[in-house]
This record gives sequence, structure tokens and C-alpha cells, in this order.
Amino acid sequence: MKRIFFLMITFLALIAFAHAQDVTRANAKLESKSGSQVTGTVTFTKTGDEVRVVADIQGLKPGKHGFHIHEKGDCSAADAASAGGHFNPTHQHHGGPSAPEHHTGDLGNIDADATGKVHLDLKGKMSLNGPDSIIGKSVVVHEKEDDLKTDPAGNSGARVACGVINAGD
Repeated sequence: MKRIFFLMITFLALIAFAHAQDVTRANAKLESKSGSQVTGTVTFTKTGDEVRVVADIQGLKPGKHGFHIHEKGDCSAADAASAGGHFNPTHQHHGGPSAPEHHTGDLGNIDADATGKVHLDLKGKMSLNGPDSIIGKSVVVHEKEDDLKTDPAGNSGARVACGVINAGD
């Protein structure tokens, strides 16, 4: 009886510890790629069953630019090719974030103002925990507008900024 009690206490403690380790916030520092001057920060905060994405980016050409989560947390290549393709754990076709079918990493476009700055605040269906977590992936800003339909990446051009998504503040 004591052994069963001990095992139950241990099991409950492990569940409590695992739950306490749930990530609720993550961030990425964007670094310039492909000869650009683009930099910025992106934060991800769990809010209910969605994740709030707040981005402040500068150094862009005015206009729209593709904005995606990529499958690898590796921004080491000069052109950010090391980040791999769009994060797509459910094997969907490319699309906009509100399309019925799209990659988890398809965040759509950001729109830089006349000074090359962007402030983005959106909510989306993605996870900071579990097998489909965006932690350890990367955020990539592209040189051109994402057409929100063409596989695999929306014809959005070169990768002008990249940052690895890390858990924490």
C-alpha cells in the first residue's frame, strides 16, 4: 500500500512539474540577411488557445513583405536558407493565415511604412508547447509580398531577416 501511495505521489509530482514547464512566452531577435539592413524583434505570447504575435521591424523597403515561421532554428546562412522551409507540421498547402488551408508558419504579410518600419499585432493558431511548438523554429521576413497561394512560399523572394524563436522573455 505504501508503494502504491509513493508511486501516486511521484506521478502527480511529475504531472505538476511538466505543467509548470509550459511555455507561455517566446521571442526572436531578427538579424539582417541577404545584404539587407532589416532588424527587429518578435514576441509570441500564449493567450487562451491562440498565440499573440507582436513584431517591431525596421530597415525594410516600404510596402508588403512575406512574414513566416520556418522549420529550423538556424539563421546562420548569409541568405537564411539554413532556416529551411515554412513550418508545416500538418502538411498543408501554402496560404494566408485566414485561409482554410495554410502552413502553421504562414503569417501573411507585414506592411512597412514610408520609413521602412512595421508594428504588427496579431493572434493566430500556433503552439508554444508540444510536438507542433514553434519554439526552436525561426521567424523570417522576405523581400517581397507573399501572394498567399503559391506553394511552397508564396513567391515572396529573398530572406532579408531571420531570428530564432526562444522560450522566455
